[in-house]
Amino acid sequence: MGQKPNLPGDGPGPDGTILPVNLREALEERYLAYALSTIMNRALPDVRDGLKPVHRRIVYAMREMRLNPDGGYKKCAKVVGEVMGNFHPHGDQAIYDALVRLAQDFAVRYPLVDGQGNFGNIDGDNAAAMRYTEARMTVVADLLLEGIDEDAVDFRATYDGEGREPVVLPGAFPNLLANGSAGIAVGMATNIPPHNVAELCTAALHLIKHPNASDATLCELVPGPDFPTGGIIVSARSEIAEAYRTGRGSFRIRARWTKEEGSRGAYEVVVTEIPYQVPKSRLIEQIANLIEARKLPLVGNIRDESAQDVRIVIEPKSRAVDPGLMMESLFRLTDLEARFSMNVNVLSHGQVPKVMPLGQVLREWLAHRKVVLVRRSHFRLGKIAHRLEVLGGYLVAYLNLDEVIRIIREEDDPKAFMIAKFGLTDVQVEAILNMRLRALRKLEEIEIRTEHDRLVEEQADLRDLVGSDERQWKCVGYEISEVRKAFGPETPLGRRRTGFADAPAIDLDDIQQAMIEREPITIVLSERGWIRALKGHIQDLAGLTFKEGDHLKRAFHAQTTDKILLFTTGGRFFTLDPSKFPGGRSQGEPVRLMVDMEKDQDVVTAFVHDPERQLLVVSAAGYGFLVPEKEVVANTRKGKQVLNVTAPDEAKLCVAAEGDHVATIGTNRKMLVFPRSQVMEMTRGKGVRLQRFKDGEIADVRTFAGAQGLSWVDSAGRVHTRSLAELLDWTGDRAQAGRIAPQGFPKSNRFGTPGL
Repeated sequence: MGQKPNLPGDGPGPDGTILPVNLREALEERYLAYALSTIMNRALPDVRDGLKPVHRRIVYAMREMRLNPDGGYKKCAKVVGEVMGNFHPHGDQAIYDALVRLAQDFAVRYPLVDGQGNFGNIDGDNAAAMRYTEARMTVVADLLLEGIDEDAVDFRATYDGEGREPVVLPGAFPNLLANGSAGIAVGMATNIPPHNVAELCTAALHLIKHPNASDATLCELVPGPDFPTGGIIVSARSEIAEAYRTGRGSFRIRARWTKEEGSRGAYEVVVTEIPYQVPKSRLIEQIANLIEARKLPLVGNIRDESAQDVRIVIEPKSRAVDPGLMMESLFRLTDLEARFSMNVNVLSHGQVPKVMPLGQVLREWLAHRKVVLVRRSHFRLGKIAHRLEVLGGYLVAYLNLDEVIRIIREEDDPKAFMIAKFGLTDVQVEAILNMRLRALRKLEEIEIRTEHDRLVEEQADLRDLVGSDERQWKCVGYEISEVRKAFGPETPLGRRRTGFADAPAIDLDDIQQAMIEREPITIVLSERGWIRALKGHIQDLAGLTFKEGDHLKRAFHAQTTDKILLFTTGGRFFTLDPSKFPGGRSQGEPVRLMVDMEKDQDVVTAFVHDPERQLLVVSAAGYGFLVPEKEVVANTRKGKQVLNVTAPDEAKLCVAAEGDHVATIGTNRKMLVFPRSQVMEMTRGKGVRLQRFKDGEIADVRTFAGAQGLSWVDSAGRVHTRSLAELLDWTGDRAQAGRIAPQGFPKSNRFGTPGL
C-alpha cells in the first residue's frame, strides 16, 4: 500500500518523518487561497471592462474565431469548445449559460453576443442546446476589443501555458455600468444595474472637463438605471443620489401600465413593461394564484396577450373599481413592483475588491482608456519607426536597383555585402531580400517618399500626443463622444427604456381595504373577551355557544372591510381588522392575543368605526368628554390612550354623541339631564364632571335630541319617551347630583337602548 502524499509544505521532514502542521493555520491558508481565487477569477467584474473572466474569454475566443459583427454565425457548441479548450477549463454548460446571457436582450442592456436560434425568453424558458444555436459578436463586443492587437493591454499565459489571453480588454465601451453585473464570492457579492450608455458617456465627458465634479452633478447626468425590460423607477431622488454616492442602495421598479377603455364604461389595464429579472410566466401565475385565493378582490381576471412585446391584460372585478387603487394592491402583493439592490463591488485595477461610487467607477474607466490610448500610440510609433526604416532601405534599393540585383545574384553573402556597401541595417536588408520580383514595378521613388512624408507627419503627431496630457484627454473624449453618437437617445438601442415617477399618494388604509373582499359579517364579543366573526348578518343569536362560564357581551353587524374599535376599562382604544377574526363554528379568539391590553383591564364595548361621528367617553366616577371618532383610531397593537383614569376609577361607558342633550343616571338611581354644549371636546384627558355622586358611580349615559325627547326601555320591552318639558325636574347643569329617576324607569338603572 503506497504512502499517502503530503500536502504542499506539510512534509516530509529531513529524516523522512511527517511534519506536524497547525490545523487552524492550514485551513485558514487554504480557505484564503480559495476565497481569493473566487473573488479574482470568478465572481467580481473588473471595473475597467466590466467583465468577469468567463465573459472576457468568451468574447476574446469569438474574436479569435473571426466571428465579427459583419461576418457569419458559427455553432455555439464550437464557441464553447474553443473557450473551454483554450482559455476556460470549466464545465461546458457553465460557459454556455454565460454566453446565452450575453445574447439575451431582456437580460443584458447592450448584448455582446448576436444569437441566432432559441436563446430563451422573458417568460423564463431556457435556451436550446448549444448544438442548435449559433452566435457572433455584436458591435458592442467589437468596441470592447478595439485595439487589442496594438499592445493596448497586457496578456498572460493561458491555464495550460500553450497560449496567451488578455488580462483585461481595452474597453472602449463603458460596459460595467452599461450592462451591469451580478455575482457572489466568498464573503462578498456584487449586483450592478444596467444604465443608459449615452448618459454614462455624457457623465464621463463632464468628468474629463471637470475632474473634481461632485456626486450630485454626476447624478443629474446619470439619473438612474436603465433596465432592458423598461419599467418605472419610483424611488425618491434622494435615495438614488445616496446609492450612487456610496455605491450601495436599492431601487423600486414598477411595471408600466395603461388603461384601455372599453364599451359601456368598462376598461382593462394593460401592462407593457415588467420589472427587471422578473419572469413573465411566473408573474402571471403569481397573480392568478392570488385571484384564486381571493386576496385580490379588485381583480377579476388576468390573461397574457404577449407576442414579441409584453402585453399582460388585467380585468377589474367591476367597472366601478378605481384602476389606480387596483394597481396599488397589485404592486403591494406581486412582483409587478420589485426592488433591485445595488452593490457596486468590483475589482480595482484587476486586483483589489472595492465598493465604488458612481464617480470613482467612471474615473477608473477613463484612466484605463487613457492608458490604452498611450499604449496604442507607442505601439503605432514603433510600427511607424519600423516602416520608415524599411522605406529608407527601399529608397536605397531603388536608387541602386541594378547593383542590388547583381549582389543578390553573384555574392555568396548578399546580406553582409549590402550592409557593408550601402550602410543598411539588418531590418532594411531583410526587407529588400524578402521583396518579391513583382513588387519591383511598384518600387517608385515618388510613392516611397510620399509614404515616408506621411508617416513622418503621423509620427510627429503621435509623439506630441504621447507627451501632452491635455491632448490625450481630448482624444479620449473624442472616442467617448463617438460611442455616445453611436448609441444616442435617437437610436433604437440607445433610447432610454426605464422611466422615473413618484409613487401615487394613495392612503395605505385604502389599499388595505381594497385587498379585502367586502362581505357582511356579525361580530360576537363575549364577557371574557373572546371575539369572532360569523358570515352574514345574523338576527337570531340564541344558537350561539360560549366556553363554560362565559356568555354574550355584545353582538353587532359589520362588513369585512370595516374597522372595529375596542374600548377598554383603562380608557384605551384599539383598532381591529374584522377580516382576520376567526369564524365558522369556533368560539373565537381572545382579544388579548390581538392587542397589547393590560392584564387588569377588560373590554368595555366594541363597535364599527364611523369617522364622521363623535363619541362620549365616561369614567365610573362620572368624568367624561367628547372626542371625534377619527381621533381614537390606533395603528399599533398598543392602542391609543384617550380617557385618563386613575385606580380605582376606570373607563365605564362609550356612546355615540348624536343629540343636543345628555342624560346620565347613577347606581344611586339619580338622573340628570343637561345640554350637550356643556361637555367639552378633547382628544385626550380626564374630562369634566358630568354628574356628582356622594355614594355610588355612573350607571349609564345617553345623548338625545331635545325635540324628540328622552327614551328608555323597561324590563317588559316597552319604550317610554319623556319630552324636555316632562323632564324639567331632572334638567340642570352638568356636575349636579340630579334627582331620583322618574317612576317606571328600569331597576337596572340603564336606558336600555345601546348608544352604538
